[in-house]
Formats: sequence, C-alpha cells, structure tokens
Amino acid sequence: MRLYIMPGACSLASNIALREAGVPFDLVKVSHRNHQTSDGSDFNQINTKGYVPALQLDNGELLTENAALLAYIGDLKPEAKLAPAVGTMERYRLTEWLAYINSEVHKAFSPLFMPNATEDMKQYARGNLAKRVGWLSQALGSKPYLLGDQFSVADAYLFTVLSWSPHVGFDLSPWPNLQAFQERVAARPHVVEALAAERALKK
Repeated sequence: MRLYIMPGACSLASNIALREAGVPFDLVKVSHRNHQTSDGSDFNQINTKGYVPALQLDNGELLTENAALLAYIGDLKPEAKLAPAVGTMERYRLTEWLAYINSEVHKAFSPLFMPNATEDMKQYARGNLAKRVGWLSQALGSKPYLLGDQFSVADAYLFTVLSWSPHVGFDLSPWPNLQAFQERVAARPHVVEALAAERALKK
C-alpha cells in the first residue's frame, strides 16, 4: 500500500493509524506547491480530487477521504482495536466522531489557513471553532480517548486537527482536558514515529 500525504496535513491521521495497526505501507510525499509526488508523478492524475490523503491499495484501487481511510484501516487489523466491530453501537459512535471531527472541527480550521482571509474572517472562524472545540471538550470529559479507554482511529484524526492550533493562533488553554489529550496521544510510540517520518519528508 502507498499513502500519499502532505507533511502536517490531515493525512497525518492515516499515517498514525496505519502504524498503530501494524500495516506495512510506503509513505509518498505530495508537494503542496505543484502537486508532484516525491517520485515525480502528477498527484492530480492519481487522485483527481487533488488533495490528500489517498491510499493506493495493493490491488491498485485508490481510497480517498479521511473518514473512509480511517474506517478501512481500523478494519484491516481488528486485533489492533482501532475501530469497534461493524454493526455494534460502538462502531456507530466511532462513525459519529469521525463525522464530527471531519465536518465540524477540521473544516472550522480551514478559513484560518486561507492566505487571503481578512482578520475579521479569521476572528469569526476562531469563534466558530471555539464553539465546536468547547462541545468536544465537554464530550471528552475525563476520558483518556474519545471512545473511553481504547485509542481509536478517531483519536488519530482529532490529534491531527488539534495539532494545527498553534500554527493558526488558536489557543487550547481554555480546555485543559484537550491539551492533556494532545500530550497523551503525542507520547504514543507510533505517533512519535509518524511525526518523525513526516518531519524527514519535509527536508
């Protein structure tokens, strides 16, 4: 399998999940500037949507969209317990979390990365993000992970998007449980490994 990523982008979630699952894969960097891959291919020809992540399966099929990739990875190695069994209420809770992170948290960050966004637009975006993150903090409560004691693919996704906070001037200090969550996930060996691999690709 080949995982196409842009270092620091939302594709980090799948990078983490594959390592947590113990699934062998190749990591392929995509240039943000010209969408060329590290092996010289045109990424737009690989994924016509033009954005990461994209996972090329061993049979040649391409899977895109974070929520789909993370669910797929979770099901590749059930023994890793990254995703509850299909058909259980716990699995629907995982889907619920993936949907919320994708549509409400991930997308709430997007305006803060826009180079042409005015300060008024950014202030509005930060206010909207604060509402989403505030709800998230209450829902997490004192649990170590979103589903309880077990780390899941949803935690990999949440960690990834919240890690953008210092880069866009969004302060997480009003939510100490989320800061603790970030520290907890960052200390996981496979997360350390994924971050190191992405830093190496930036060079």
